[in-house]
Amino acid sequence: MDILEGIFEGIKQLSILEAAGVLFGLLSVWYAKKESILVFPTGIVSVLIYVYLCFNTRLYADMAINAYYFVMSIYGWYYWSRKDDTSHHTPITKNTKKDWIWSLSTLLVSFVILSQLLIHFTDSDVPIIDAFTTSIFFVGMQLMARKKIENWLAWIIGDFISIPLYYYKGLVLTSFQFFVFFIIAILGYLSWKKTLELSKT
Repeated sequence: MDILEGIFEGIKQLSILEAAGVLFGLLSVWYAKKESILVFPTGIVSVLIYVYLCFNTRLYADMAINAYYFVMSIYGWYYWSRKDDTSHHTPITKNTKKDWIWSLSTLLVSFVILSQLLIHFTDSDVPIIDAFTTSIFFVGMQLMARKKIENWLAWIIGDFISIPLYYYKGLVLTSFQFFVFFIIAILGYLSWKKTLELSKT
């Protein structure tokens, strides 16, 4: 009941800005599940809003990752628009061994750097979890921009951790948004997996 009451209280106190961020964020993830290029323009609107919101709630690493999302959304928009021949757009693929090494190395290095920066140079009260979710989303966005199915695994883990994090920070509706993201990410993985398997038949 406390969580439900918190959600309703969060809705009552919801700013128009946070509501817009939530709406465009949900649209972006839904379009990603559908393998629609609209994931990028809707995502751009959401991340710009969350740069501001994260700054105000001292989630500095999340603020940085949203700025990074903006850059990668531009890249992803271009990458998804390319055609691999005269009629087919860039297909979904799986990570190669080299991709896995790059992804895990990126995760580890970014976590170490971010956690140390947050601990020593900011007033963040959740530096470790903020650094970890930021690092895993950093990898997830790279993989999504390159249309790798493993992007969904990163979103699933990061979304799950972000649910209690944003609730703790008082962004209750954003916490609920991450719960919805978590569900959509699972569905997105299953949908992309089906598409990938059909492409091999």
